[in-house]
Amino acid sequence: MACLALFHSVYGLRPAVRVAADRFRALGHEVTTPDLYGAPPADTLAAGFALADRVGWPAMLDRARHALRGLAPGTVLAGLSMGTGIVHDLLPERPATAGVLLLSGVGGDFPHVPGGLRAQLHVADPDEEYAPETAVDRFVARMTAAQANFEVYRYPGVGHLWTDGGTAGFDRPAADRAWDRCAEFLRLS
Repeated sequence: MACLALFHSVYGLRPAVRVAADRFRALGHEVTTPDLYGAPPADTLAAGFALADRVGWPAMLDRARHALRGLAPGTVLAGLSMGTGIVHDLLPERPATAGVLLLSGVGGDFPHVPGGLRAQLHVADPDEEYAPETAVDRFVARMTAAQANFEVYRYPGVGHLWTDGGTAGFDRPAADRAWDRCAEFLRLS
């Protein structure tokens, strides 16, 4: 079974993140869901961005690093929207990472991709604000150059955080497809 660190969106550690983690735990995986804010989650996107600004990226990264201490070097790194940026920044520090799962965001340019890395990218189609086509194209180019074993899944007609039942963009059938694909990824990790 896999060890997974699941990093939350800008909203914070919401019930939807815990539900996803419990889904993977029920399959026998060890799952860590760090609270990158150390504060209650936000109720709105604007409040989430304000909370992220108040906490600051360096503090969020430090909290993520702290949560990873003691976990296996091959821990799978997963992120939801803003959490994909955390995955992006931690990957160079964790070359033995067994894989990355990116949902609702690309996370960055991934200049340091370990050869043969396993990865899945799950994005709304379209999502020009948080996963624009140019960013997806750069992700594909980086993963291809690193000879990564990766898949890109697009979910037409869904909202940005379609896996989060507490958002307007939630789409249960698409969320179930995404979580099932992630479960298969973890099964092979």
